[in-house]
Amino acid sequence: MFTKKSRLLTCEILTLVAIGIVMIGSSSRIWAEAKFQDPFYFMKRQAIFALLGCFVMYGASRMDLVKLRPYAKRLYLLCVVALILVLIPGLGVARNGSRSWFGVGSFLIQPSEFFKLAIIMYVSDYLAKRYRVKQFKHDLLYPACLTMLGFGLILLQPDFGSGIVMVCSIVVIVLAADSPLKYFVRLGLLGASGLGVLILSAPYRLARITSFINPWADPLGSGFQIIQSLFAISPGGILGVGFDQSMQKHFYLPEPQTDFIFAIFAEEFGFIGCVLLILLFLLVIYEGMKIALHCGDTYLCYMAIGLTSLFAIQVMINLGVVVGLFPVTGITLPFISYGGSSLLVMMGSMGLLMSIANHTQK
Repeated sequence: MFTKKSRLLTCEILTLVAIGIVMIGSSSRIWAEAKFQDPFYFMKRQAIFALLGCFVMYGASRMDLVKLRPYAKRLYLLCVVALILVLIPGLGVARNGSRSWFGVGSFLIQPSEFFKLAIIMYVSDYLAKRYRVKQFKHDLLYPACLTMLGFGLILLQPDFGSGIVMVCSIVVIVLAADSPLKYFVRLGLLGASGLGVLILSAPYRLARITSFINPWADPLGSGFQIIQSLFAISPGGILGVGFDQSMQKHFYLPEPQTDFIFAIFAEEFGFIGCVLLILLFLLVIYEGMKIALHCGDTYLCYMAIGLTSLFAIQVMINLGVVVGLFPVTGITLPFISYGGSSLLVMMGSMGLLMSIANHTQK
């Protein structure tokens, strides 16, 4: 039986998934017709993954995370092994310069998506074990090492965006655990220094930063996507140009069904449509925070915070990239952008959040 909170969260998630399928059909129609001679190629595949995701979400909602807690370390190590194996040529599938997937043909699974859930579970377990009433002293070095190991392996693929989302989610959990601020600041400064070195060491990352500052410096290169994204948003106005009437999806904005799908949504549904969609995202975040606040178990509370922050940070970064507030990172918009692994893992994480709500009710 679902509790009232989990039923409301389920309705919100299914609404977002439905919007995503429709928008993938609209945004990818021209691209899919030219590439696969099937205008609904991406839409049909996303619908299949959405159906699988419903089963995954339901199964996750029935899990007992307290009983699963002893296996947190094993799940983390299993995902680390998967991140190592995906880097091996012949095992990992390379696309667009990144070796981030396992799979055959066009059916691919991205292990970094599953690693996000595994590390949230393991770090939540670690911090919960060290939680003491009136004595908030946590050893931050161990969770920092766990996070950096995963971040380093994800960076080798390279998938900088997924790594940043994962790190930020762990930071939120650590902050929620009343960890000593002075140690956190020191690790933060060290991490910021390392991030600066990583950006400067890779020309394509540096190009993304410079294109973020001034995309018109290279309008046909590194600044092309953000310029075309802004060109898509600007005609939308208050009410948009109408469903399936976008001009930017006619080969102006590359692969519009993926990271920049919100630009097509803004063009077709305008300011009002964007506000309603963002409100729906905020409702999911609000429900997640309520579940965390009403949870009496420390471990489950940290899990709820981590799962909710994983969703919230990904939404925030994707929307920020599309409107030019952040550099291009390659992060999908949860439930809306095309991507099987991202959809399955995000629906699974929401299922785990429902499981926490059900456990709290019991």
